[in-house]
Amino acid sequence: MQEENNSLKEILKEKKQNKWASVWEITKFAFIALLIVIPIRTFIAQPFIVSGASMFPTFENGQYLIVDELSYRLGEPERYDVVIFRYPKDTTKFFIKRIMGLPNETLEIKNNEIIIKNSEHPEGFKLDQSFIEETTYENISSEIKTDEYFVMGDNRIASSDSRYWGTVPRKLIVGKAFARLLPFNKASIFPGKYTNK
Repeated sequence: MQEENNSLKEILKEKKQNKWASVWEITKFAFIALLIVIPIRTFIAQPFIVSGASMFPTFENGQYLIVDELSYRLGEPERYDVVIFRYPKDTTKFFIKRIMGLPNETLEIKNNEIIIKNSEHPEGFKLDQSFIEETTYENISSEIKTDEYFVMGDNRIASSDSRYWGTVPRKLIVGKAFARLLPFNKASIFPGKYTNK
């Protein structure tokens, strides 16, 4: 009888030890996962859901993107990059647009043509906009300061962008569109990437 009691105590003790070992393993796993996930989420990539039609047909409402935050920690945004940034008039909101004008340039829009003047091209050159389906006809001139960018939506007739509220300070740019995950039939890497040829 004594042996059975001792055996039962040993079994209960072993179960208790196994339970604490399991809890400790789960805690360690959660801690390690947080050590990996939080820096990635904070410094490298984060999710973004497209809201609205300002980038149609490049991006549609409800599409799920991954934003690359690391590239702009190592380098500067470039013309035609699709960027996610904090809206300058309300930094709690995030917008997605395409960079058309770079720092220290003058951007002019004349009858839907965008002319860029900078130190390399003081007479100006026209930007290729072959990816635009819907156009607007307006006349705008903007002198872009150092560390600012002129951004526009691909759906020009339905986009609230730098034409209306001004340039975007560099510090408000979160990152660029790295991947489109949803919908699955439109999944891609570097969606919206465009190279002027």
